Parts: sequence; structure tokens; C-alpha cells
Amino acid sequence: MMNDIDVALRRVLSYDPASPLLFNTGLFLLLFFGFLAIYTILRRVQWLKMIFVILFSLYFYYKSSAEYCFILLGVCVFDYVLGSILGMTRPNILRCLIVAINVIVNVGMLIYFKYFNLLYEAFANITSSRFDPLDIILPAGISFFTFRSISYIVDIYRREIKPCRNFLHYTFFLTFFPPLLAGPVVRAKDMLPQIKENPVADRWMTGAGFFLIICGLVKKVVIADYISGNFVDRIFDNPSLYTGFENLMGIYGFTLQLYCDFSGYSDMAIGIALLLGFRFKDNFDSPFKSQSPTEFWRRWHISLSTWLRDYLYIPLGGSRTRTKLQSHANLVTTMALGGLWHGASWMYVIWGFWNGILLVFHKIYQRIFGIGKDDKPGRVRRFFNILITFNLMAFGFMFFRSESMEKVGQMTHQIIYDFHPEVWRQFVDGYFLIVVAIIAGFVLHFSPKNLTEWLKVRFSATPLIIQAIILAAVLFIINKGGGGGKKNGGATG
Repeated sequence: MMNDIDVALRRVLSYDPASPLLFNTGLFLLLFFGFLAIYTILRRVQWLKMIFVILFSLYFYYKSSAEYCFILLGVCVFDYVLGSILGMTRPNILRCLIVAINVIVNVGMLIYFKYFNLLYEAFANITSSRFDPLDIILPAGISFFTFRSISYIVDIYRREIKPCRNFLHYTFFLTFFPPLLAGPVVRAKDMLPQIKENPVADRWMTGAGFFLIICGLVKKVVIADYISGNFVDRIFDNPSLYTGFENLMGIYGFTLQLYCDFSGYSDMAIGIALLLGFRFKDNFDSPFKSQSPTEFWRRWHISLSTWLRDYLYIPLGGSRTRTKLQSHANLVTTMALGGLWHGASWMYVIWGFWNGILLVFHKIYQRIFGIGKDDKPGRVRRFFNILITFNLMAFGFMFFRSESMEKVGQMTHQIIYDFHPEVWRQFVDGYFLIVVAIIAGFVLHFSPKNLTEWLKVRFSATPLIIQAIILAAVLFIINKGGGGGKKNGGATG
């Protein structure tokens, strides 16, 4: 008995790289309800509650990245000191220098931990030298907290916010566990005022929080993980073994999988934050309803796309340049770097470049045909706008998922020269549950937004015990179903 308890404690307290502590794991859900009980008891004593949350957040991060949690603490101290100095500095050249130091340190960390081997391999290929990759462990969520760090210092430089005077407040902001590993990219100017107010979740926030957690679990585990492990991975691993029709379904399946993975994890993060009294902005807004690439990027991973716009595209010159060519180059550069942000692969850069080209062509198209923001297309045109935009984005996600351009070439070849649409009956028979999951995912996505809001309101109005029973039922179904796919979050880099 004692041995079993000892093993269980070791599992809870020790770092296991094969089993990171993610929202969709049973261990996290078990720990979180215990955490929530203590948090509720401490909610009126702000300093004690904040210390408790910081310690839990560091433990949460330790379970994902071991001793690299000290890097996160180091960034907290670094930002706090640098922000305080920036707030007292008047000469603009010194203020620019402080911002440059922050950017160099944060981008330097990203380059070392995330991109060093990629750049080293590229250098070895160019110089025809031997490539021996370094054994560098990537700290989970480093892309997210470095972006929050940069935006904090830049916002002080722009005088949009004042430096945080309370070290505990800033540490709470940067280590806060809901958005720590996979976003959304929360900004200091949105969260620090909430921390100062010491918010307490009301009944609506609690109900909405549980509703979003349930939605996130369904998206992430029931849909994304299931179609990934049982269908999408097979197609992308060996595209030449399947017909063009199956390859196309694989691309559509991955497009849905990626959305459910990213948005599902974001839903859970936003829902958990609501239970703790904090409000985050929506991170996805039905992106497949978009009628253009520009609209898509206003709806997809909103916290990232707006960050790239405010802290990369605009500083590069944005659209206010001497020539349209410069403006278009800024856009393509931003999207290519945004693609690289997702991971250490040139395929992500190609995906970002593809999206940059789409955005540029859309702007040119609008200018040639005089289409403005107030343009209201009819139903038929709107349908074809959505259909074309979805397929352009889905084609781009083929680069995002493929391991190499060779795999992209194989998939494209199969779709063009070996399509065989007649296999659809065998496809439905062989992948019946996959087809059901994909159809259900798209139906849920394209359902009216006011229906989702109505369900959220109705769910929030039900007694807490009913909400708990519904959540328990969803967890039971997920546990019995097993998900069937990868267990990690969509973007933990």
C-alpha cells in the first residue's frame, strides 16, 4: 500500500517528458479541482492567493519543462527590472536601447532553444560540412512567454502602459498557468489591471468557464486527437499509398484537426481563467466562415495575428510605406516569420510565405476591382468566397503538416493525377466514425454564433451541480473513448 502511494506521489511530483501536464490529461483535471478549492478559500486574501497561484503555475510549468522553470522566473525578474528602468528613462536613445536589450535577450533565447539546430543544419549544408545536432531541450511555451515579455516592454516604450510596480503582480501575469503553454498570447495591458482589481468569478463566469472547458475537451480530444491518430497521420505519413480523394480528405481532416486542436486548447485556457475570475479575449472566431485570406487572419489565432501586426508588421513599416511593393514585402516577411514561430522547420516558413502571398494578392484584388470594407456580397457569392478561401487555407495547411516538400509533391500528384472519386463509398465504409467526426466538427463550426451563445447562457443558468454532472459525463465519455491520437497540445513551443 505504501509503495503504491509512493509511486503515485512520485508521478505527481516528478517531471516526465513523456507525460507533460496538459489540460486534457486526467492528472491535471484531478489536481485542478483541488487547486480550485484552495483558490476559493484564499480568494479574499490577494497576496496569499497570488503566491499560491504562482507556485502552482511554476509546478505546472515544471511538469512540462523540468528545471527550465527557472528560465521563466529569470524572465520575470529581467522584465520587472528592465520595465522599471524604462519607466524612469527619458532620453529616447536610451529607451530604444532598453527595448533592444529586451528583444535581443528574448529572441536570442528563442533562436538558441528553438532554432539553433535548424540554422546550424542550414549552415552545414551551405558549407558542405558535417552536421551534428546539439541535444537542446525546448522549454514548453517559450514562444508564448517571450512574446508576452516583448509586448510588455514595447508597450511601456510606447507609453501605452506604465511599468508594473508590484513584482508579485508581474510574476503572476507572466507565470499564470492557463495561457502558459499554448496561449492565447495575453498582453500585460489586458491582464495587469485585472490582477490589481483582485477579481472573483461570479456565477456567469463559472458557468461560462465550465462550458468552454467542455467545448475545448470535445474539440481537442473527441475530434482533433481522434481523427489525427486514426486517419490524418496515416495519410500524411504515406500519401502515395492513397488515392487523390483520400489525400484531399486527409488535408480537409487535418485542417479541421488543427483548428480543433488550437481552438480547443484556447477554449480550455480561457475557461479555466474565467473560473479564476480573469477574462481573456476570444482567440478563434469561426475562421472557416471567412470570405477572404484577410478575414481568415482576423478570425484565426487572433492573439497571435494581432501580436504579429502590432509588434512586427507595424514596426517594419506596415502599409504606410513609400511604395506598395514595400508594404507587400512587409506583409510577406511578417507572415513568413509568423510561420517560423510555430516550429523549427522550413515547412512552417513556406506555410507562412504562402499566407503572406495570399494576403498580398487579396489586397491587389480589392484594389483592382474597387472592393471595400462595406462590400456586401450576396448569398451565392458569399458561398463561393467561403469555399475558395477554405480551400486556399487547407492547401496551405498541407505545408504546415507535411514533413518535406517531397511529401507535398506526392499529395499534390495524387490529387491531380490519381484522384479516383469513385472510392468515396469504400472511404465512408472504412472510415465511418472518422467521417462522422469530421462532419460533426464542421457542422459545429458552421453553426450560428448566436446558437453557441444561447447554449452558453442556458448552461450558465443551470445549477452548479448539473454543470458538474455534465462535465463529469463528458470526462467519462472521453476516458472510455480514449481520444485515439496525440496527447499534447496544439502549440506548446
